[in-house]
Amino acid sequence: MKKIISTSNEFIKKRLTAIKLLFILSVLIFVIIEVGRIFKDINGNQVRQSLESQSTESIILMLVIGFIAVLPMMVYDFVMVKFLPEKYSWRYILQSGWITNTITNIAGFGGLLGASLRANFYSKNASKKQVLFAISKIALFLVAGLSLYCWVSLGMIFGLNIGPQFGQYWVWLLLGGLYFPIVFIITKTKDSEFFADLTLGRELTLILGSSLEWGSAGLFFIYIGFMMNVDTSSLVAVFPLFIIASIIGVVSMIPGGLGSFDVFMILGLQTLGVNDGTAVIWLLFYRLFYYIFPFLVGVALFIKDSGSRINEYLKGLPVMLLSRVAHLILVLFFYVTGVVLLLASTVPEFTYANPIIRQLYPYTFYFIHQMSNIFLAFLMIGIGRGIESKVKRAYWPMVIFVVMGIINTLWHDFSISLLIFLSIILICALLSKQIFYRERFEYSWGRLLIDGSIFAGTFILYTIVGFFNMPEFHYTGKVPDVFLFPSEKIWLSGFLGLLLAVVILWVTFTYLSRKDKRFCEQEFPADRVKNVIDTYGGNEVSHLAYLRDKNVYFYQNEGQDEVFFLYQKKSNKLVVMGEPVGNPEFIRAAIDKFIVDADVEGMELVFYEVDAQLTMMLHEVGFDFIKTGEEGFVRVAEIELAGKKRRSERALMNKFEREHYTFAMIEPPYSKETIQELKEISDSWLKGQSEKGFSLGFFDEYYLNQAPIAVINDVEGHKVAFATMMPTGNHEVLSIDLMRYNRETAPSGIMDKIFISLFQQAKEDGYEFFDMGMAPLSNVGASKFSFVEEKTAHLIYEYGYRFYGFQGLKKYKDKYVTEWHPKYISFRKRSSIAFTLLQILAVVNQKRVSSKKAKTPIFILKNFLRNSR
Repeated sequence: MKKIISTSNEFIKKRLTAIKLLFILSVLIFVIIEVGRIFKDINGNQVRQSLESQSTESIILMLVIGFIAVLPMMVYDFVMVKFLPEKYSWRYILQSGWITNTITNIAGFGGLLGASLRANFYSKNASKKQVLFAISKIALFLVAGLSLYCWVSLGMIFGLNIGPQFGQYWVWLLLGGLYFPIVFIITKTKDSEFFADLTLGRELTLILGSSLEWGSAGLFFIYIGFMMNVDTSSLVAVFPLFIIASIIGVVSMIPGGLGSFDVFMILGLQTLGVNDGTAVIWLLFYRLFYYIFPFLVGVALFIKDSGSRINEYLKGLPVMLLSRVAHLILVLFFYVTGVVLLLASTVPEFTYANPIIRQLYPYTFYFIHQMSNIFLAFLMIGIGRGIESKVKRAYWPMVIFVVMGIINTLWHDFSISLLIFLSIILICALLSKQIFYRERFEYSWGRLLIDGSIFAGTFILYTIVGFFNMPEFHYTGKVPDVFLFPSEKIWLSGFLGLLLAVVILWVTFTYLSRKDKRFCEQEFPADRVKNVIDTYGGNEVSHLAYLRDKNVYFYQNEGQDEVFFLYQKKSNKLVVMGEPVGNPEFIRAAIDKFIVDADVEGMELVFYEVDAQLTMMLHEVGFDFIKTGEEGFVRVAEIELAGKKRRSERALMNKFEREHYTFAMIEPPYSKETIQELKEISDSWLKGQSEKGFSLGFFDEYYLNQAPIAVINDVEGHKVAFATMMPTGNHEVLSIDLMRYNRETAPSGIMDKIFISLFQQAKEDGYEFFDMGMAPLSNVGASKFSFVEEKTAHLIYEYGYRFYGFQGLKKYKDKYVTEWHPKYISFRKRSSIAFTLLQILAVVNQKRVSSKKAKTPIFILKNFLRNSR
C-alpha cells in the first residue's frame, strides 16, 4: 500500500504543472457551460422591458452598488493569506478573491469550487497541509455572518413585530443562528494544531467580513426594491425574509441557491403584497447586478489569469495565436459591417432581398439615419484599414466605436444572441491590444486599389441610382426595383452622406498617417557617409550616395555609425539600392533593425539589385526574391591585347593612337569650363532624352566633383568622351558610372577605347576587377523549373529585341567579361510581385523627365533597363 501511495505521489509531482493546467482548463470549460446555462434561462424580452422601465441613472446605480456589495467577500482572501508563508500583493489578492467569490456565488458546489480555486491561487511556497488548513479555516466562517443575522431576524419578527408572517420559519432561523455560537466555542476551547494560528483578531475579521457580505447582499436586495418604487412600509420586512431564504438556499447546496432561494422569495414577497411580476423582475435585477455582472468580470479575470499561466507554459504561443485570431475577426467585422451598412443605405432593396446580406445585417451596428449609416460605414472601413495595419492610433477609436455601437445597437434591438456576439467582438478588441504596434498607417497600392474601388464603385452606383430616381427620367424599359428609392429626399440624404464620407476618410487617414519623421526627405549627410566608407570601405553602389537623390538609413552601435543603406520611398515601400555599406560584422544586425524600424512605420523594404549572399540572408528573415539579371566583372589581369583573340581590339587601339586620340584621368575639383565641356558631351549623347537616377548617376556638378573622370581627347585636345569613376572604397574593384560620348565628333569604336584604356589603368593601379555593370534579364527564367515571373522575363529577353537590345548588350559585354554574378530583387513574402515591380519601376524612372519625350510604356521600359547597372 505504501509503495502505491509513494508511486502515486511521484507521478503527481512529475506532472504537477500539467495537472494544474488541466484543472484550469476544466474550470474554464465548466465556467463557459455555466455561462451558457445562465443566459439560456434568461428571457431577453423580459430583461429588455425591465431595463427600459428603469432610468439610465438607476441602472448605473444598481450596477455600481451591486459591485460594491460584492467587495466584503474579499475579506476572506486577505485573511487567508495570513495563514500562508508566501506574501501576495493586494492587487493579486483582490483579483484572485474576486474570481473565487463571484464564481462561487453562482457555481459553488457546497464550497468545493471555491476551495479548489483558492488552492490554485495561493499554493505558492506552501505545503498541501498549510493550504488545506487555511481554506478550512475560511470555510468555517463563510456563513458566520448569516448565522448572526438569524438572531437579528428573530428579534425583528418576535421582538419588533416586523414581518410576523415569517414567524412560522423560526426553526430555520434558530438552527441557523446556532451555527455561529457553536463554531466560536469550538475555536476557542479546542486546543489543536488546526486552530493554533487562528488568533482572536483574525477570527473577528472573518466574522466581520461574513457579516458585511450577507448584510450588504440583503441591503442591496432591499435597495433594488426601493429603486422599483415598492411600498416602503414592506421593505424592512424583506430583510428577515431574505435571511430565511438564504438559509434554505445554503442548506439546499444548490449553486447560488438558484431555484430554492428564488421560489421562497417570490412566495414571501407575495405575503408582503408584492405581485408575481414585480417579484420576478426584482429577483431578476438582483441576479443580474449581484451575481451575473460581477461573475462575468470574474470570468474575464479568470481567463486572463489562467491564460497568462498557460501562455507562460507554452512560451507565449497561445497569446500570439489568440491575438492574431482576434485581430482577424476585428478586421473582418469592421470591413463586413462597413460594406453591409453601405449596401443597406445605397441599395436597400437589394440588401433586404439578398439572403446572405440579410443574415449578416442583424450582426452589424444599428444607426438611426441613412446618412449616418453611410458616414459610419466609411468610418468603419477607414478604422478597419488602421486595424488591419495594426496601427496604435487605431486601437482606442476602435474600442470606443465598438462600445458605442454595442450600446446603440442593443438599445434598439436587444437579444441575447446579439449581446453575446457583440461581447465577443469587444473581447476580441481587448485581447488584440498587444498586436497594435505600428506608429503610423501607410497606404500600399493594393490597399488603395481595394478601398478606392469600394468608394468609386459606391459613388458610381449611387449616381446611377439617382439617375433612375429622377422624375424627369423616362426610361421605356423596366427599372430594376433595387435601384428605386421611396423618395428623392432619401437619395439626396445618402448622396450627401457620400460626400461627407470623403471628408471623414481624409480625416481618419490623416489621423492614422501622422507625419513620418524617420523616413521623410532629409539633408544629405555627406560627412557621415564619407566616414563609414573611409572606415570600412564601400561597394559597387556606395558612391551613388553622392547623387543626393536617395535617403540614407544609418545603423549605429554605441553611438557610432557602422552601416548605411541607400533608399527611396514609394507608397509603403522603401526601395533599397544594392547592398548595405559598412562594417561586415553588423550587416545582419543592421538589416534586422532596418526591417523593424520600417515595419513600425507601416512600411516594407524592397532590396533592388542585390547579390546572392545578401539575398539568402534576406530569405532567412522572410523575404522572397526574383532574379533580375547578371553583373559582369572583368579580371583585368586577363585582358591582354596581344594574340589572335584580341586582334580587332588591338587594331582599334592602334587606329586611335595613329589619329592621336589620348586617354587621361582628371581629378576634382573641376573648373566651370571643364563642367561645361562635359555637359556638351552629355547633352549630345542624351539627344534630349530624360536622365534617371537611383540606380545610375545623372549629370550633376556636385556628383561629378566627388571622383576622378576618365576622358578621351582628340588631336586638338578637345574632349569627345568621358566616363565618371565610382570609387568603391577598396582596391579590388574599379567601376564607372556615366559613360558618354559626343555623337557628332566622336569616332566609332570610342566605347571600346574607353573600356580598354580603363582596363589598362585598373591593372596599373593594382585593381583585380573592373565592373562592367548589369546585363538585364540575362539567364533569367532559363530553367523549366524557374518561377512564372522569371519565365515571363525570359520571354522578354528572347523576343524583346525591338524594344531594347538585351541580347546585344549581353553579347557586347561578353567580349570582356570573365565572371557573371547574379543579381536579385528581394521583397517581403506575401507582397504583390506585380505592385513591387511597378513601384521599383516608378522609382528608377522618376528623375528629370524631358518634356520633349513622351512617356510611353516602351520609353519607360527602355529607361528602366538603361538605368539597370
